[in-house]
Amino acid sequence: MLFTGVLLFAFAAIGTSMVAVTYEQSREQIERNERQVLRRQLNQVISPERYDNNLLEDRIEISDPGLGAGRPVTVYRAYMQETPVAAVFTSVAPDGYNGSIRLLVGIDVNGIVTGVRVLSHRETPGLGDAIEAGRSDWIEGFAGRSLGDPPVQRWRVRRDGGVFDQFTGATITPRAVVNAIRKTLLYFDEHQEEILARPAPDGAQADEETHDE
Repeated sequence: MLFTGVLLFAFAAIGTSMVAVTYEQSREQIERNERQVLRRQLNQVISPERYDNNLLEDRIEISDPGLGAGRPVTVYRAYMQETPVAAVFTSVAPDGYNGSIRLLVGIDVNGIVTGVRVLSHRETPGLGDAIEAGRSDWIEGFAGRSLGDPPVQRWRVRRDGGVFDQFTGATITPRAVVNAIRKTLLYFDEHQEEILARPAPDGAQADEETHDE
């Protein structure tokens, strides 16, 4: 009986160890996959040819009610030969039709939007999901824009007196996205120096992974 008990304990210990190892390997693979997806999205917002640092590692956290996120916002900072190039905000539009819309908003040192991508949302399929780059080219319309083009008071959807199109049957979603980008531009305009001047975290030097497409 004692031998049987020891044997069962040994099998249980081995099984538990195998489960733990498998879980750890799966977790690490999931994290690698998530980083790879984020890297591709960042490179859609700002061309990898414009920076030479490790964008994923060179990031800071910002908490400010003006950004409307309700939680810290991650900002990825792009440099070329240690000269600031742009910042990419993980902005949040809290007032989407079905909840918050998470965005990547890239802005260069001249205050010009380098690109916008949707990270996540729960908007209505066939209507609000037109904010996705894979669904329509609407999101591409922000690249090259700034607080001067259009003037800040025109950073609205057309129905509200602005210049950006809304969707047929869906105004709330594009309105939320436009507002979030406008708030991000305003925040960057006011805080650019401190955002880009902070010391870079350890590991922020460029590596081969950073520029993978």
